[in-house]
Amino acid sequence: MTEQGILEGIKIAEFAWVIVGPQVGRELAGHGATVVRVESHKRPDINRVSTPYKDGISGIDRSGYWTPWNPNKYGMSLDLSKPRGREVARRLVAWADIVTESMTPGSVARLGLDYESCRQIKPDIIYFSTCQMGQQGPYRAFGGYGQMGAAYAGLSHLTGWPDRSAVLLPNAPPDFISAWYLCSVVLAALDYRRRTGKGLYLDQSQIEAGITFWGPAFLDYAVNGRIPNRMGDRDPNMSPHGAFPCLSFSGKDQGDDDWVVIAVANDDEWQALCRCMGDPEWAREPRFATLLRRKENEDEIEPLIAEWTKDYAPRQLMVMLQEAGVAAGAVSTAQSLLEDPQLRHRGHFVPLEHKVIGMLHYAMPAYRLSKTPGQLYKAAPCLGQDNEYVYKEILGYSDDEVTQFLIDGVVTTEHDVPDVLKPKPK
Repeated sequence: MTEQGILEGIKIAEFAWVIVGPQVGRELAGHGATVVRVESHKRPDINRVSTPYKDGISGIDRSGYWTPWNPNKYGMSLDLSKPRGREVARRLVAWADIVTESMTPGSVARLGLDYESCRQIKPDIIYFSTCQMGQQGPYRAFGGYGQMGAAYAGLSHLTGWPDRSAVLLPNAPPDFISAWYLCSVVLAALDYRRRTGKGLYLDQSQIEAGITFWGPAFLDYAVNGRIPNRMGDRDPNMSPHGAFPCLSFSGKDQGDDDWVVIAVANDDEWQALCRCMGDPEWAREPRFATLLRRKENEDEIEPLIAEWTKDYAPRQLMVMLQEAGVAAGAVSTAQSLLEDPQLRHRGHFVPLEHKVIGMLHYAMPAYRLSKTPGQLYKAAPCLGQDNEYVYKEILGYSDDEVTQFLIDGVVTTEHDVPDVLKPKPK
């Protein structure tokens, strides 16, 4: 690290996996906290075996999907199924200020690492559990990932086209909002401990976090009795509102993946869009004159706008429309984001060398604190990469003790990886 963060001195034992818990650890580590991530080669984080892989070759240290959630952390390998492994975990808890876990309710209790057990080790510990349904209730053992949580939270009902079935979202919206709720309450818990000397237990339901996306829809149902349905790209209060095809980035032809999104909120913005389009005769027709009439005729207006947008590049249209006061944005790809001049100016992507994958670009937080903006300084660790430092420097074990841990399988190694998860060519 090159600068002191606002959380310098805060220590975190991270037993959480996949996205939510690790994202919280990542944010805190980026502002100075020391995070030790506990894993096992026998049962690695599911994200470690998620595509894409470096060069198309699978392997627990080759996943490009695992790395974004885990920079700035120290990685240790530990078999929690062994009694000595649980002893090591308890020593790590004694070192920590914060313990994180994201297992199915009851799992950490069977390991002797639940909140009540950890509080016996360190009375002022701050401990959070995050899972699909929360720790209590008839569905507390609900399994699955954020896609299942999105469906249960009602988000799949709202996603898609009105004449088609609900969709299983390819990503996991509750995961991506849950982490930010947790970041806020963990910071509040640290402040509470600073003022009172007491720890806290934080129990999060990721599905309940996902339900907060529904805010206006809940109000509409409560007040008006309306149940919203899928709308595709459309919006109840704007028209036109959607994604429109553009020239490909090569400028030669219309590409399937080259688009601009346009959102018109009122009649003044509609007139501005019309001027950008050269005031075509069709735009002066009464059926498009007001927001209400445009909403009634969206099936007709959208192809006409698309006929205009197809002759422009996405960012060309974005700049033109933004300057005219019309909300518009180019639909970016991974490549265009890495090359984006705005993101480069803000230093959003930071290159870091991963031991197996090589150079990777990590995203900085989307916020900057004025005096301590945060930093990225260490690529996500390979599984067990920092064992020597964690076991000896942080936990204080001797060389002989660590050697015995290796002999006994307390410290897992690449030899413990199940054959089905070992590297394979594409």
